[in-house]
Amino acid sequence: MAKQFDLGGVIVATTLAFKEDASAPAGLAVDYDRFAEHCNWLIENGCRGVGPNGSLGEYSSLTDAERRKVIQVAVDTVGDRGLVVAGVHGVGWHQAQQWAEYAKEDGADGVLLLPPTIYRANDDEVIEHYSRVDEVGLPIMAYNNPIDTKVDLTPDLLVELAKLEHVVAVKEFSADIRRVLEIQDKTDLDVIAGADDLLFESLVAGAVGWFAGYPNAFPREAVELYTLVTSGRVDEARTLYRELVPVFGWDSKTEFVQAIKLSIDIAGESYGGPTRPPRGPLNALQTEQVTTQTRRALDYLAAR
Repeated sequence: MAKQFDLGGVIVATTLAFKEDASAPAGLAVDYDRFAEHCNWLIENGCRGVGPNGSLGEYSSLTDAERRKVIQVAVDTVGDRGLVVAGVHGVGWHQAQQWAEYAKEDGADGVLLLPPTIYRANDDEVIEHYSRVDEVGLPIMAYNNPIDTKVDLTPDLLVELAKLEHVVAVKEFSADIRRVLEIQDKTDLDVIAGADDLLFESLVAGAVGWFAGYPNAFPREAVELYTLVTSGRVDEARTLYRELVPVFGWDSKTEFVQAIKLSIDIAGESYGGPTRPPRGPLNALQTEQVTTQTRRALDYLAAR
């Protein structure tokens, strides 16, 4: 049964590398080689899988050809070592369904699906959106991010979505930690932690996985943190989390893509690089803050 699809562990919402190319959109071409290296590095450091073409992967700034190739590269790189959960977000269900079909053809294991983007859909429209993508047959992790989409997948709405055969989980990014237990009480969906700076609290409350941003920069420590909490070593997990959560807080800010890419570059084991419009560079104060908080985490980890 699709409802048994396991999304436990740390699945990383991958950043996407770009390289300068005057002929490419905004002068930046997708660097598929660096993207493949990044996916491989995440898997080698214990992450359960990768989640390309999410917001962090700048999917909305890609051409259709780029967006499809990103999934193909992720699938080819990860192989049978982990999961590929492809972002298939679209303004309308016809677009999301098409991206889900491509993801299925290209070998993705499951999909991450926002409600209709740009358009503030009502409940009936949200249900149709998920119903149409459900027809594709891949496991679906619904993505609740009312901060950005202005559509809230409330526990009561998730009751309706949970009736769909292939909706197996929800990535919870409402910042209301009470949602974890309420969703579990009302549905059979797996709750997946979505906000890095609520990761500890979400796991303690019963979230079973982490669809994560900052593990792009700290994959080993992210896996360690997840493992500590889920194995009952909560005090140890809290100690580690306390040192990481200041920089993890950028995952919930407007400039989260730029911040995480900068942290990757500071950590120095993979490549972050620039972002495509509409995302511009961090200002001087933001750069200083991200740098200080990233180095604080790195210094702590090095001294352990």
